[in-house]
Amino acid sequence: MTETSKNTVLLVDDHALFRNGLKLLLNSHPKFRVWGEAATGIEMLTLLKEAETLPDVVLLDISMPEMNGIDAAAAALSLYPDLRIITLSMYGEEDYYFQMVSQGVKGFLLKNSDISEVYAALEAVLEGGSYFSQELLFNLVSNLRSSSAAAEGDAERDDETGENDESLLSDREKEILLLICKGFTNNEIADTLYISKRTVDKHRANILEKTNCKNTANLVVYAIKNGLVEI
Repeated sequence: MTETSKNTVLLVDDHALFRNGLKLLLNSHPKFRVWGEAATGIEMLTLLKEAETLPDVVLLDISMPEMNGIDAAAAALSLYPDLRIITLSMYGEEDYYFQMVSQGVKGFLLKNSDISEVYAALEAVLEGGSYFSQELLFNLVSNLRSSSAAAEGDAERDDETGENDESLLSDREKEILLLICKGFTNNEIADTLYISKRTVDKHRANILEKTNCKNTANLVVYAIKNGLVEI
């Protein structure tokens, strides 16, 4: 693979040492090269606006001066809705995830992730999927369970009306939803369940429609938040 055919990555983080380390590792990979760097959300938006060709993926830190990753993602996606953004975050920033997923962010990585997980996240998003660090998923589940009293009250009200989120989905859709939440691609789901990719595509579209989710990342958070899957 030539340099020009490699997938391009924009690094956005206010710590130069972190950016330089990640840049070195990405540029040494046969599939990736760093497209550009920015230390703030404002710098990122300037780079995107001045670019002739957008990067394939943006790795975006949440905590930055001047304009944080939350506002930067919202601004960038309003201008470029198809831009693929993976957020880099620290422990304790889970409260922002639902907001950012609704904006269109494709995934989340902890900043202390192993480089192999960074590569896996980039590849998943480039293939049209989403990626959530398993540690972050467990943190989300833990945080949601801490407010279980409210959730149980909602469930009781749903039972009284005969409606709940789980009843929206067929058994096959629940199977596929679980695999989606585990990061499986449509091809991998098809191979696992011994069905065609076209059938998986149809089920995925139905799940998104039934749950009113706009994308796969949104669906993952929705599924966890509503107790539709156990990670």
